[in-house]
Amino acid sequence: MDSKELITQLQWRYAVKKFDAAKKINSEDWSTIEQALVLSPSSYGLQPWKFLIVQDPEMRKKLTPVSWGQPQVEDCSHFVVLTAKQNLDETYIQKHIQRIADVRKVPLESVLPYKERIMKDLITGPRKSVREEWAARQVYIALGHLMACAALLQIDACPMEGIEPPQYDEILGLRGSGYGTSVACALGYRSTQDKYAQTAKVRFDKKDVIQVV
Repeated sequence: MDSKELITQLQWRYAVKKFDAAKKINSEDWSTIEQALVLSPSSYGLQPWKFLIVQDPEMRKKLTPVSWGQPQVEDCSHFVVLTAKQNLDETYIQKHIQRIADVRKVPLESVLPYKERIMKDLITGPRKSVREEWAARQVYIALGHLMACAALLQIDACPMEGIEPPQYDEILGLRGSGYGTSVACALGYRSTQDKYAQTAKVRFDKKDVIQVV
């Protein structure tokens, strides 16, 4: 894909308001989307998240009223709830450090200085009191990554902040799991009846949002 094609796909993308409920993402494309989620970037590579793919129709019906009644929840092909790690602690960081050692086939001892660096920031350092907020921000990085990757596959998406996270946690059985709902994203294919598909994308001029210093 060249630079022109990339911009074309980003222009094509918009927050779908009405999905074609009969059109589903095929298994190969969805597998690619899942792998893209796994490859989402995060600070320290900590991946303080879990992505719930809600496909049960009855579960989606329960989520709709606590999603401001938005029809995308039930009409989309795949509905993703992005959750953030709560109570991030040394045990979780150690799991990440062990994973680094295993994947890169290096001695665990060689990665321990990196663990100490993370610990001194998130566990005992200046950001210890905002760890959950920090984790939620990482989830939004994953959300942006998800939508961009979907657009490159010509899969439509709609990020959804118009939800009630505590109710999501209750319905999805997340309470006590160590994860809490941050945001959701509906994916699938736009309906021909969605008037917003033909609406011009509105953005500020480049000079208003980009400054070289």
